[in-house]
Amino acid sequence: MAAQAQQSPYFMYFPDDYRWSAAIVNMLGSATFGSADVGEIHQIGRLVQAKVGDDDAWFDACWKVGQRVRALADERAANGHKISAANFYRRACVILQMGERFRTPKDERALAAYRLGVDCFQRFAELTTDTRIEVVEVPYEGGTLPGYFVHANNSTRSRNPCVVFFDGLDVTKELQYSRGVEDLVKRGMSCLVMDGPGTGEAIRFRNCYLRPDYEVAGSACIDYLERRADVDAERIGVMAISLGGYYAPRCASMEPRFAACVAWGAIWDYYATWKRRIDAGFKTSLSVPGHHIMWILGVDTLDAALKKLEPFKLDGVVQKMRCPLLITHGADDEQVPLADAQALYQAAGSADKTLRVFDAEQGGAQHCQRDYLSLGVATMFDWLEDRLVRAR
Repeated sequence: MAAQAQQSPYFMYFPDDYRWSAAIVNMLGSATFGSADVGEIHQIGRLVQAKVGDDDAWFDACWKVGQRVRALADERAANGHKISAANFYRRACVILQMGERFRTPKDERALAAYRLGVDCFQRFAELTTDTRIEVVEVPYEGGTLPGYFVHANNSTRSRNPCVVFFDGLDVTKELQYSRGVEDLVKRGMSCLVMDGPGTGEAIRFRNCYLRPDYEVAGSACIDYLERRADVDAERIGVMAISLGGYYAPRCASMEPRFAACVAWGAIWDYYATWKRRIDAGFKTSLSVPGHHIMWILGVDTLDAALKKLEPFKLDGVVQKMRCPLLITHGADDEQVPLADAQALYQAAGSADKTLRVFDAEQGGAQHCQRDYLSLGVATMFDWLEDRLVRAR
């Protein structure tokens, strides 16, 4: 069950199920930053070992273990043990949200699990003593987008640089935090972690669907940050993960106020990516069930989804980028080919641009460095520190 797949040099908890294995490895990787415990993740694995591929079983297992971990947090909080309670709450959030992400379309059970995950994270934010986390709402087209403003550490400045951190196809602001945000803010930068259009709370509770002109959300975040007295408005960067390899470069190309951009996993032509997946009958490496794309676009058919995806292309856009750009990509990424990262790098108009490719020998060669998260995070965050904190 938890054996190394014969056909792959990478750890596969479920050798015959890419999607489930990717979820397990994503959770295990976040243990580096305190957001997972191998014992809790293995509890999920034992519960589903005879039901691999059954997403209802996956949801039920994550719900059971997530509730168990949340109860441990509640017990410690009630007894005044803030530190241990905070740790259990943050891990309960990850388990609940990773269970919910495969349940589409979203029914009441899924939404209840998601809400509980958000509640657990916000309890963690209240109790943690390591980092100051604000729950914020960013004005956006007559409403708001939900986010967390994570304050810079190790800084004596009254105004600090800030990184806007968008998610991807199926990530959430809470899961993004587990990808090392505490390490980012230790470098003297704040971080605005966002659920953008098509993700997280924005799609689940506000019907805010995925859109090609993501710079509208990016500009809204800069407008918000410029009004804060603790942000250096001349040093605001943008980064995003996975499908965020479209969001972040699009934002940085169309919104000149961004001072740096990180594409954590490249995207070049998202229409072409999904055309290949649909033509293959979804018998390919995917992080979520294939029909997820219809839900976040607000359509009922795959043909309608493809039509909506036609503008999701960066050619003709990233040539306008002028700020420094870092692209990180795995040499063996099974979801998005390395050729997409190379095309993005070649087309980008930035004078300061870097394509960092991670191979199997050093680690980080899988999608968004899930197989060596700490190396990918250190590479990106050091780069941002050099551009936003140290640069004068």
